[in-house]
Amino acid sequence: MATTYTQHHLTLPSLGRGSHLVTDHINSSLPQISSIKCGLLHLFLQHTSCALSMNENWDDDVRADMSDALDGIVKEDKAGKGMYRHDAEGSDDMPAHIKSSLIGASVSVPISNGKLATGTWQGIWFLEFRNMKQKRKVLATIQGEKM
Repeated sequence: MATTYTQHHLTLPSLGRGSHLVTDHINSSLPQISSIKCGLLHLFLQHTSCALSMNENWDDDVRADMSDALDGIVKEDKAGKGMYRHDAEGSDDMPAHIKSSLIGASVSVPISNGKLATGTWQGIWFLEFRNMKQKRKVLATIQGEKM
């Protein structure tokens, strides 16, 4: 059986700063997943101040705690004391780049019998590190054996 490859451009909803569960948005935006018997979905976020991750999908507190923890690890220079050289776009910009590098710009999820093969408590997260809501673009690559 032949392997198929397709790519699709997605735009995530404009969400404010924080960790957001986007699994349902990804599924509804990519009906092509249902035609794959065995394969892989690769999502690549085309930005440098936000991230994608696979994590807890049930308890909202996990997402809030993750955002708080990342803010604690990578401080914002709200007082303007010159903590970062790159500050032309605001005090939240350089910390956003650092967090993006720590978490990453992509996730890969197995596809099995037309569905994402996530674990019981797993979901796809979009982490926005900038204060202002922005439209974020994702390049989705679906590869695999058709049903």
